[in-house]
Amino acid sequence: MTLTRSSATRSRSRRHFALGLAVLVSWKPSAVALRGGRSALLGVPAAHDVSISVRPVTRNDRAQWEELWRGYNDFYEQTLPEATTEMTWSRFFDAYEIIHALVADRSGRLVGLVHYLFHGSTSLIGPTCYLQDLFTVPDARGQGVGRALIEAVYGRARDGGAERVYWITHETNATAMKLYDKVATRSGFVVYRKDLR
Repeated sequence: MTLTRSSATRSRSRRHFALGLAVLVSWKPSAVALRGGRSALLGVPAAHDVSISVRPVTRNDRAQWEELWRGYNDFYEQTLPEATTEMTWSRFFDAYEIIHALVADRSGRLVGLVHYLFHGSTSLIGPTCYLQDLFTVPDARGQGVGRALIEAVYGRARDGGAERVYWITHETNATAMKLYDKVATRSGFVVYRKDLR
């Protein structure tokens, strides 16, 4: 079967993939906000008033982002070389990179992060969004932070013309999977990988 793409579709595809998807970092996203004594996203009572905004990471967030990044890597029992962390951080501010970062901000304290990127697909015409890393600090779990971060990625993906958002998690991450089962569909696919270094 041959697919014929309209000139508008071809133009949109070129916009998304030109210059390493640089167009995708030029969005002016609005913050996703949760306000009130109950988590609007999870519908569970909060220990105190919840005031969370999800926004793009800024250079001023470096110290707090790095603390979250360490927590994420500790959770998965992995140690990354400092050069990898430096490169990851720099990519968020490089217009030619395809990796993006959002943070959950509660009154100036960062309580969560999400990293995501866009790539092409052989099964979809538009780009696909891969949610690569998601982390919430332990004392903010169960308060809608994880869901707010995922929903924010959904919004960025829609704005970028993506037709799908996907992610993977470890099979032992049962707590997170309770949330994931509510906001997405388990695909049934098994991930294989081979490290080449």
